[in-house]
Amino acid sequence: FRGQAVSSDFSQWQQHHRAAAAKPHLVNITTMGAENSKPSSEVTQHVFSPYAADKFARSEHPVKFSNELVDSLQKNTFTDSTRSRQQELQYQERLTAELERLREQEAQNFSKYSETLSDEPEQSSQPGLVEKLSDATSSKATLAEKQRQKDMSRNSVTEEVEELRKKLANRKKLEQVDADVGKAKDAVIACLRANDRRPLDCWKEIETFKKEVGRLEKDFVEKTIR
Repeated sequence: FRGQAVSSDFSQWQQHHRAAAAKPHLVNITTMGAENSKPSSEVTQHVFSPYAADKFARSEHPVKFSNELVDSLQKNTFTDSTRSRQQELQYQERLTAELERLREQEAQNFSKYSETLSDEPEQSSQPGLVEKLSDATSSKATLAEKQRQKDMSRNSVTEEVEELRKKLANRKKLEQVDADVGKAKDAVIACLRANDRRPLDCWKEIETFKKEVGRLEKDFVEKTIR
């Protein structure tokens, strides 16, 4: 029985010895190299080596990491999902800026066209002497064609004015939508500033911003097709 007990104790000692050898052992190398020198709190590098009860059984090639690398890994809180959300937010902001630029360009073109129409001198509705003589010597078919051309010119001007009015109304609606997008964007920026270390907490504000931009895109496409 005594031999069996010794064998059991030896087996347990072997298992404990193997488990201890598999655990990583962290050794801090301080700036002072001597063993008898005063210990320093500053760590220049981290050395990871397998731990063993027997010092001769330790690995001859420990893994070393500089203190700067360990600090950078601990301070880096960005993940792939965080970077993806930030890139998506940047794309949405660029799209909003491009739509705003197109809206301003359309407003400028509308103003120029309105000024051009207002600067044109009004044509007299009364026919001149030459036109009266021409009408007197022209046939009925010629007079009818001339009147038809006048009516077409008048109708075309009326249609252009009506089209400009529609564009102006659409521009006002677009400004209202842009205001909603601006509010959503400001909410996202404020949330990211308040949670600079936890940007994923701003998912609700980001989703609201994406919905507003999607609605703006849909309205813009529908107006362009029309």
